[in-house]
Amino acid sequence: MADNRNQLVVPQARAALEQLKFEVAQELGIAIPQDGYYGNMLTRDTGRIGGEITRRLVQMAEQQLAGRQ
Repeated sequence: MADNRNQLVVPQARAALEQLKFEVAQELGIAIPQDGYYGNMLTRDTGRIGGEITRRLVQMAEQQLAGRQ
């Protein structure tokens, strides 16, 4: 079976993205499993975390683009 995980364009960003995930989860009051297995988490919770991460990454990109003009 093929590994279909998303590959990072910038692999060095992995640690920063992991840190962002933990920060967002903490702010939302969602506990991240210590063992790294997300299968027992509610889909709603993982979606909230992912949605907030996406909002923040878009905001960062917009700020960078605005700074170039």
